Amino acid sequence: MSDPRNPEDETGSDGVGDWPGDAIAAGMVHYTPYARALGMTYVSSSPGRGTILLPWRADLVGIDGTDILAPGTLTALIDHACGLAIMAGLGLEASPATLDLRIDHMRPAAPRASVTCAAHVYKATRTIAFLRAEAWDVSADDLVATAQAAFSLNRRSAK
Repeated sequence: MSDPRNPEDETGSDGVGDWPGDAIAAGMVHYTPYARALGMTYVSSSPGRGTILLPWRADLVGIDGTDILAPGTLTALIDHACGLAIMAGLGLEASPATLDLRIDHMRPAAPRASVTCAAHVYKATRTIAFLRAEAWDVSADDLVATAQAAFSLNRRSAK
């Protein structure tokens, strides 16, 4: 398996998605405190796209005894996948911040199931990025949630 922190190491695949040549994208998941606390796992990224996996954990369930990930953890996953998609395209220069995040919870995740979220930037201006995201547990054909988001882009070099 290649190491996402080392852009020179592009020797393989993690079995889910290819590690990026850009260590910033993978570092967004590996080194962000709340992403680490929730156990998020980087899956893949490319310019304007990002995918993250949130493994099931007993301490992340919504109601004791249901074994279903809490909606708040899904919100964190979706928000972070959107940020990853922006950073994968624009890097640290983007300095994104969530302006609006609308989530449609289609159904609860399956008990004891991990959830994957893929986000993509479908439009970006100098100051705002617009994104769509989808989250699923077992199959991307049976969504747990969909989202629309707007993030401010506080580009350091913008004039």
